[in-house]
Amino acid sequence: MEGLSRYDMKKYISRPPQRISLLVKIALMTAVLIAAVLTALGLFFYQLMAESLEDQMGERALSMSRSVAEMPEIQAEIGGGNPDAAVVQNYISPIHEASEAEFIVVGDREEIRYSHPDPERLGERMVGEDNERALQLGESYISHAEGSLGPSIRGKTPLYYENEIVGVVSVGFLMEDVRSVVDDYRNELLLTLLFILGAGVIGAWLLSRYIKRRLFQLEPEEISFLLLQKETMLQSAYEGIIAVNREGRITLMNQAAQKLIKEEIKETDEWIGRPVQEVLPHSRLPEVLEQGTAQYDEELVIGSHIVLVNRVPMYDGEKLIGAVSTFRNKTEIEKLTNELTRVREYAEGLRAQTHEFSNKLHTISGLLQLGEVKQAMQYIQKESVNQKNWIRQLIHNVKDPMLSAILLGKLNLAHENGVKLEVDESSQLSEELSPEVRQALITAVGNVIDNAIEAMQDLPRGERVIEVFFSDAGKDILVEIEDVGPGIPEAVQESLFQQGTSTKGKDGHGFGLALSKAQVEAAGGTIFLEQMPEGTCFVITIPKGEKQHAASS
Repeated sequence: MEGLSRYDMKKYISRPPQRISLLVKIALMTAVLIAAVLTALGLFFYQLMAESLEDQMGERALSMSRSVAEMPEIQAEIGGGNPDAAVVQNYISPIHEASEAEFIVVGDREEIRYSHPDPERLGERMVGEDNERALQLGESYISHAEGSLGPSIRGKTPLYYENEIVGVVSVGFLMEDVRSVVDDYRNELLLTLLFILGAGVIGAWLLSRYIKRRLFQLEPEEISFLLLQKETMLQSAYEGIIAVNREGRITLMNQAAQKLIKEEIKETDEWIGRPVQEVLPHSRLPEVLEQGTAQYDEELVIGSHIVLVNRVPMYDGEKLIGAVSTFRNKTEIEKLTNELTRVREYAEGLRAQTHEFSNKLHTISGLLQLGEVKQAMQYIQKESVNQKNWIRQLIHNVKDPMLSAILLGKLNLAHENGVKLEVDESSQLSEELSPEVRQALITAVGNVIDNAIEAMQDLPRGERVIEVFFSDAGKDILVEIEDVGPGIPEAVQESLFQQGTSTKGKDGHGFGLALSKAQVEAAGGTIFLEQMPEGTCFVITIPKGEKQHAASS
C-alpha cells in the first residue's frame, strides 16, 4: 500500500484470536531452552568437578603418605623396636601443621597409632579396617572409609625398614571438608550459569524482537491467514504472475501464467528455481533486475497468445531483491478486435462499394446526359459482370463464409488503395474448417494481405498487384499470397516471424506475423517466406485433419 508504513499493514488484517504473542513465545521458548541446557551442563560440570576434586584430594593424600613413609627417622623409629609415640608425634606434628590434611597417622603392623591429631588417641588401634592391602600386600592406594574423625579420603602407603613392612602411613582429608570445597565451587558455577542464563534471556528477547520486526510485527496466525489468502488470490487471478529473485530464477508462478506458457497442467513447483529465460526466452525481466526500473503495458507473444506485460522490481528497503511480472492475455481481446475488424472491413467494403458505386452512377449519368446510351449500357453490363464474378467465385469456391468475408473485405480494401487483388480461378476450399483452423487462416491471410497492400504504396497504382491462390486438394490446406512489392531485406528474413520485427520502422508494428505464426502452428501448420526474384510470396499450410503439432511446438 503506497504511502503507508510496512507496519501499518496490521490495520488491514483481520486478526485471528490469540492468547500469547509471538514475541513472548519466542522469548519464553528460547529462555526455557537455554535454562534446560544450562541446567544439564551445570549438573554435568558439578558432578565432574566433585569427582575430580575427590580424585585430586585422594592423590594429594597418597602423595603425602608416600613422603612420610620415606622419612628415615620414621622408618627407624617404627622398625627399630620399642617405638616411642612421642618421638613419632614430634616428627609428624610440623608436617601436619604445614599441610592441609585433616590427619597424618603412623601405625605399626598391629595397626597401633604412633601419631594422631588427637594425642589422647595415641596407642589405640587404627579405625577403618582398610590397612590390609598396605600391610599384607605392600600396596600404596587411596581408600574411602570412616575413621575416628568421620568419613574421609585416605592415602595409604606401607612403611618399610630394612626391606620389611613394619607399619603403615595414613594421610586423610575429611569428606566434609571436600564437600565444603565442592560447595564453594558449586556456588561459583551457579553464579556463572545464572549470568549466562540472564544474558541468554536478554539475547532471546532481542532475537524475538528482530524476528517480529522482520515479520512486519505479524503473528503466526496472521501470517498463515495472509499466506492462505495470498495463495488463493494468486491462483484465482486471471492475470499470469511470475516472480524472480535477484539471480533471475523463478520463485513464484501461478496457474494462469503456466497455462499461457504451456497448455498442459503441471505442478508449478517444476518451474521454481529455473532461469526465467528458459521458460520465457523473450522475457525482459533481466533488464528490470539490471536497471531497477519498471516496465508497463508492453506487448509480448507467448505461445499462441498476445499478452500485455507489466514488470516491476522488488525492493527490501534500498536493496533490489527481485522482480515481478504480470501479464494479461490479449488474445481474447484480439478475438473481439478481430470480430470488430471484420465488421469494420465489411463497413469499409460497403463504404468503398458505395463510393465506387457513386462514381459509377456519376459516370453513367454523364454518359446518359451526353446521349451515349449504348456506352452507358455496356459500362453497366461490364461492372455487373465483374462484381458477380467476384461474389460467385467466392461463394462457389470458398465453403467457409468467414473466409469468404475476409477475402471480400480485403478485395474492397485493396481496390480503395489502388491495389489489384486477384484470386486464382482454380482456387478452391471445399472443406469445412474447424474454429481453430478458420481463426488461423483469417489471422494469417488478413495480416499478410494488409502487409502487402502497405508495402506497395510507393509503387505506381497500375503496378500494384496481389495474387492469391488457395487449395485443399491434398492433405493440407495451402494458401499462397504473392505481391510485386519491394520484397523483404535478407537481414530481416531470419527474424521475420519474431515478435517486434518489422520493415515499417514504426512503433506498434512487428506483432502481426508473430501472432499469425503462433496461431498457424497451434493449428498444426506452417507459414514461411518463399524466395522470389522480385516481390514477396508467403506460403501457409495447415492440415485438414486432426490438429497435428509440429515437433517444435
